[in-house]
Amino acid sequence: MYNLVMKDLKLAISPFFLILPVLLGALMLIPGWIYFLVILYFCWITVPVMFGQFRAQNDLLFTSMMPITKKDIVKARVIVMVILELLHVGVAMIFSVVNIYLYPDLTHFFFGPYMGFWGLCFIMLAIFNVIFISMYYKTAYNFGGAALVSIPAAMLFAGVAQWIGIASPVVSDIFNGSGVHNTELQISILAAGIVIFVALNMITYRIAVKRFLKVEIL
Repeated sequence: MYNLVMKDLKLAISPFFLILPVLLGALMLIPGWIYFLVILYFCWITVPVMFGQFRAQNDLLFTSMMPITKKDIVKARVIVMVILELLHVGVAMIFSVVNIYLYPDLTHFFFGPYMGFWGLCFIMLAIFNVIFISMYYKTAYNFGGAALVSIPAAMLFAGVAQWIGIASPVVSDIFNGSGVHNTELQISILAAGIVIFVALNMITYRIAVKRFLKVEIL
């Protein structure tokens, strides 16, 4: 499993995508921005280009010739996706700390870069993964349809969540008002987002394996 994951990270994925989280994370320094966009760039840029490279390199055929099972192939790819997502979120969180330090008195119209917001980001990525990976492994080759469904789904979640955050005084207070100083509440929201992220990725893995076992690799 380790070798499969390293094969993707070293051979199949351009080093640029390991640097991109830093470039995108720096967008967290923009005061009062829509910070969901920082994470959505992963869905818009990284995933389509990465899976396009997998197809161009005929990675599936190459990997299938190794003495491994289809379950291992799926597990390694899910792990790689999660690693890249955690890299994007982790770097962005570091920049968000700098943001809070630079603009301590800023009044946010959209979600501020606090812990609760990152819980929502984990849920958004979980929704993206469960749709994209599940659809992709119907063929393990074509990714366009999966991207066309999963990306709008992630954007819809972000849009609805942000609209509620603006329209509801209670939610606005939790994510931008006095609630941001309630450490227990913020940690609880973040923890809930992480739990949902882990749970949905486990479900995603099971669905993807079930579908991939039916795929004939030529």
